[in-house]
Amino acid sequence: MASLAKKRALEMVTNGEKSDNSSDESIGDEEDSVEDSEDSDEEINEEVMVDFEAHAIAHTDFNGIKKLLQQLFLKAHVNTSDLTDLIIQQNHIGSVVRQAEVPEDSDGEDNPDEVFGFISMLNLTERKGVQCVEEVKDLIMDHCENNSSGSVTEQLETIFSDTSKSVGLLLSERFINVPPQIALPLHKQLQEEIAEAQRTNQPSGKCHYCLMISKTCKEVTKSIPARGGAAPKEELLFINAEEEFFYEHATVKFNYSVQDETDSCLSGRWSFDDVPMKPFRTVMLIPADSIPTIMEKLKEFLTV
Repeated sequence: MASLAKKRALEMVTNGEKSDNSSDESIGDEEDSVEDSEDSDEEINEEVMVDFEAHAIAHTDFNGIKKLLQQLFLKAHVNTSDLTDLIIQQNHIGSVVRQAEVPEDSDGEDNPDEVFGFISMLNLTERKGVQCVEEVKDLIMDHCENNSSGSVTEQLETIFSDTSKSVGLLLSERFINVPPQIALPLHKQLQEEIAEAQRTNQPSGKCHYCLMISKTCKEVTKSIPARGGAAPKEELLFINAEEEFFYEHATVKFNYSVQDETDSCLSGRWSFDDVPMKPFRTVMLIPADSIPTIMEKLKEFLTV
């Protein structure tokens, strides 16, 4: 598969060194004793221009993809190794994001094969009975039962059981320091590959529903007043900003907290722009016929 067009990206550099590829759960106050000196502020705000480009998924991407899946599923009972294997086996659909060029004068720490993000779509209906797929479905159903109404749970269970209308699990993960603009070419390429798979009757071609598990968060103290004197409604923020457009078109949606699954050093300290946050996962089920409309919104939002 030909590489996607390069997208110019910004990578933040802290203390004069390249930042590590931490997951979204790594956003937070690491040390209270850090002094806010003028010099350190200048270093923290330093920016380095980095080119990213997308490539076909390969076996050498195993560790990178698995690491990104682990930041999504955290401590959930999902075999991320087996799930990664499925993604790699289905390399006709999906892409990985790597740095376009590693400088010749680098200190050797830069890995040209390092995965900064990936996108893929797995047809859950076609893979019914595969253990890691069933683990994902069980995870979603368990949280649906505990965090939504009985009618929503029944609706989702019916959709999972209907083999005539496939459900595709859309996985789009990247490190927190990779900007959202990279998502547009990835999603465009994915839709082209899905259309080609459908045309040639390959696996994971036609899906009637798109299922997403999105990394989200809510402010600990801030809430939005509800109408009619009802209890305040917490504002939902998306770590991958573009996924809010999928949320707007979802027919089934619910959130579940992952506060207890984050590292103990981050418990109660998770923050976003210095605002304390509570980490969640948001499950969304989007009809496939809404995807073209969503793609148009992504183009408007992400085009630079």
